[in-house]
Amino acid sequence: MTAAADSTPEPTTSEPWGRVDDDGTVSVREADGWRVVGQYPDGSPEEALGYFERKYADLASEVGLLEVRHRRAGASAADLRGAARTVSGKLKNAAAVGDLAALEARVAALNVQLAAESETEAVAAREAVDEAIAVRTTLVEKAEALAARDPKTVQWKQASAELAEMFDQWQAQQQSGPRLPKSTAQQLWKRFRDARATVDKHRREFYAELDSAHKVVRDQKTRLVEKAEALAPKGEDGIASYRELLDQWKSAGRAGKKVDDALWARFKAAGDALYGARIEREAAENEASVEKIAAKRELLEEAKAVADERVIAKARTLLTSIQRRWDEIGRIFPRDTERGLDDSLRKIETALRTREDADWKSNNPETKARANDMTRQLTDAIEKLEEELEAAKKSGDKRAITAATDALEARRTWLKALGG
Repeated sequence: MTAAADSTPEPTTSEPWGRVDDDGTVSVREADGWRVVGQYPDGSPEEALGYFERKYADLASEVGLLEVRHRRAGASAADLRGAARTVSGKLKNAAAVGDLAALEARVAALNVQLAAESETEAVAAREAVDEAIAVRTTLVEKAEALAARDPKTVQWKQASAELAEMFDQWQAQQQSGPRLPKSTAQQLWKRFRDARATVDKHRREFYAELDSAHKVVRDQKTRLVEKAEALAPKGEDGIASYRELLDQWKSAGRAGKKVDDALWARFKAAGDALYGARIEREAAENEASVEKIAAKRELLEEAKAVADERVIAKARTLLTSIQRRWDEIGRIFPRDTERGLDDSLRKIETALRTREDADWKSNNPETKARANDMTRQLTDAIEKLEEELEAAKKSGDKRAITAATDALEARRTWLKALGG
């Protein structure tokens, strides 16, 4: 029989834990005799026992896991007692072959330990309540300390965040912590609530004073808004003055969020009107450039013939004509479109200039003279090598034949490169 767990005791007698009748009925040996656990008619006796022994191994594993959970102290005694009751129910009249009585004894022994540990857990629960009271008392004292500070020395953004965090911790204690005695919980909450109310009162008073201090900034920015709005009749010409006002705005400081946002909305709207005039002007320029763009694109189509013209002088004449008409069309908008068209024409100009440079170099008298001189030298060398090759062939000197052949091939390649 396969062992279910290391701690499972083996039979104390040589008699097996299970038996199989001829009809496939399987029984398990217990203290008061044999008990039928099921049938396995379609297999051998070994397969039948193996099947129910595996059932036993599963139960033994559950008992072993329960013991491991208990040793590791990962669950409360109350939870483990519930799990033990479940396992005990599975062991009672289990359809399995093995020492079921030993497993039941192990579970019973575990239940005895768990019963004792339940009292220990009760003590721990009382200690947890004491600890929770201490935690909430600490939160109360922190809130009261914040409420006792001079409002002028408090960084209110940070203080508000700290108080909010304290409140979150308080709520977390209420939701996940142990239940406190009602009177204690109410007393601590009253102190915490009163401290929060005092902090809130100090914060409102502080910002009221701050608003008074912001009045100077609000007045200054109001005047800047009025000046910006007065620039409207100037249109695009008022942008420079608006930028000067914008610099003054940036250096004026804050005037309180709501008022500052409202004033900025007016100031920005005044600037948008000025920049809007520029946009309208640019839109008009763009509209007026539509025909000019089309005309320049037609010239680019015409300029494609420059590359196809084999006579360079004629190509230059054609390109010059196109350049003259290009300049007569004038500037176009938007500028990026103009740059794109100019770049396209510039590529054609560059290509023609490259052809002109190459033509000049190839027709340069000095260059031609050097090329002719080299051609003559190569021609003479080839004639000489041909004579040497013929002589080598007559003499049968293979080394001389190879050397003359290689040298002759090299000179002919050079001559071909020079156009000879």
